[in-house]
Amino acid sequence: MLVVTDTSPINYLILIGYVDILPVLHGDVVIPQAVARELRDPRTPEIVRQWIDAPPLWCAIQSSQGPSDPALAYLGDGECEAIMLCQELHADALLTDDTEAYDEAQARGIAVIRTLALLEKAALQGLLDLPTAIARLQGTTFYAPAQVINAMLARYAAENPLRPPEP
Repeated sequence: MLVVTDTSPINYLILIGYVDILPVLHGDVVIPQAVARELRDPRTPEIVRQWIDAPPLWCAIQSSQGPSDPALAYLGDGECEAIMLCQELHADALLTDDTEAYDEAQARGIAVIRTLALLEKAALQGLLDLPTAIARLQGTTFYAPAQVINAMLARYAAENPLRPPEP
């Protein structure tokens, strides 16, 4: 399976220490060159800049080869290139938390995965403890409505009533 990610999901997964769930859940990951530039920005946390400067083997940094798509001009550079790469590479999904990119990808028939859904899937497969992952995420600048997080945690608790919390 091949997924393309824009900036937000990879940034937050690195920050909370769960970026290594990506190859387990989805195999190969492509980061668009525009996203790599954003992750190297001096305002980006040091841990993220270090990670993108030496990405693991399961992660490729790649530029879109096609002409720019004027219909995507309203998106940021990272989201635009991520959607274009999804189409060029026939990727299985786009990882994004950007609402406009989400809507555009879906309109183009591209499956979309958000960071919270990725964490929930990983938790249900026993790869992480969801309350711990959510607590770490809430310690960053990530925003999600409380009702979304509470619903996820309730589903997780119903599926894992005896699971001890992650240390």
